[in-house]
Amino acid sequence: MTAPHSNADQPALRGRTVVITRPAGTGSSLAREVRRRGGTPVLLPGLSLHAAGASGPTLDALHAALGDDLLIFTSPAAVRFAARLAPLRTQAAVFAVGQGTARALRRHGVKAPLAPALRQDSEGLLDHPLLADPRGRRVALIGAPGGRGVLRATLAERGARLREVHVYQRGVPRWQARHVEALRQLPADACVLLSSAEALGNLQQGLPAFAWTKLCGAIAVASSERLADAARSAGFARVRLAASALSADLLAAAAH
Repeated sequence: MTAPHSNADQPALRGRTVVITRPAGTGSSLAREVRRRGGTPVLLPGLSLHAAGASGPTLDALHAALGDDLLIFTSPAAVRFAARLAPLRTQAAVFAVGQGTARALRRHGVKAPLAPALRQDSEGLLDHPLLADPRGRRVALIGAPGGRGVLRATLAERGARLREVHVYQRGVPRWQARHVEALRQLPADACVLLSSAEALGNLQQGLPAFAWTKLCGAIAVASSERLADAARSAGFARVRLAASALSADLLAAAAH
């Protein structure tokens, strides 16, 4: 596995096929960027995202969370679905699990979200000094049910008064014949952008066997060491590590 690639030089993709596994309906801007850099995008969603439950109880829970001491958004989708319910006005210290989530927060009016500078995941966020000893403080996690549960478990162990607000739900997408056909024709030097272990699992379990085998013959571009290990365990023989889950970093790794 190669070292992480940064996005500094924004290299061209030179005709390379790039498989985008972002959630259904969210990959179009990344596809445009692939084309701008000379590549051929293939949209293969690994997740579907839906608003969580009835808006009334969810809205009440979100309003309560906005009054807590610390507010943690677990993904860009968490920001997007929360902002559909209510303006994200709060006096809390607002945290983002990664730089992509921080960008989403700034777009929705949160001026200075706190995010890990290096490791872009739950473990990286938990290294922040303000989360080292949250004992007795009201901490709200804004996201979806499921996931690894690292933030939930660690913050509870550290004594936080924890609240979880599920503003959306993740599910398995519905793949169409065009998705499977695109994999049948996938070249061996194609790159598969991976930024979610859950999406990777959905693809592995849900795709037809021949399509999954074809996908594993491509180069996996993973957004973290953890995901690189997951890709290798799932069957990818060639894995590259990107500097982060940001689009520019994933594409920089794909271009090398």
